[in-house]
Amino acid sequence: MNKTLLLVIDVQKNFINENTEFLIEKIDNLIQSKTFDLMAFTKFINEENSPFYKILNYKGCLSEADRKIVLNVNDHKVFEKTKYTAINAEFLKFIKVNNISTVYLCGIDTDACVMKNALDLFEQNIKVKVLKDYSMSHSGIDYHNAAIKILQKLIGKDNVI
Repeated sequence: MNKTLLLVIDVQKNFINENTEFLIEKIDNLIQSKTFDLMAFTKFINEENSPFYKILNYKGCLSEADRKIVLNVNDHKVFEKTKYTAINAEFLKFIKVNNISTVYLCGIDTDACVMKNALDLFEQNIKVKVLKDYSMSHSGIDYHNAAIKILQKLIGKDNVI
């Protein structure tokens, strides 16, 4: 039997602000709905030798406090990542072992990690759906809307729901 996965991207303390705080309750309600067969989370970890720190001068997610996922992950898998994407050998094995046919994405930032994960899944020939109303950019609605428009072009309008 093919299964569905809800992958919640980077809903971490550092990325919660006036643009994204509404997502906490909204995604929590989605999780509680038990609509998906499996759930997993990603957690971005920044380091002082990363391009985020060295090139972008981005100093968020360096501490455990900033990295904390603000949703209850329970016993669900958490994929730690130091890049925009969580799509690596470990993740692909998780997909295969769990017989996942469709990955639903939501979280923060639509214009960065959500988009990169969606594109990587698409290029791995894994059916992906971006939940646009359960995603946002901590930089604001304009970035979110631009990302949604780009995603509709790159992975198909029917895959951004």
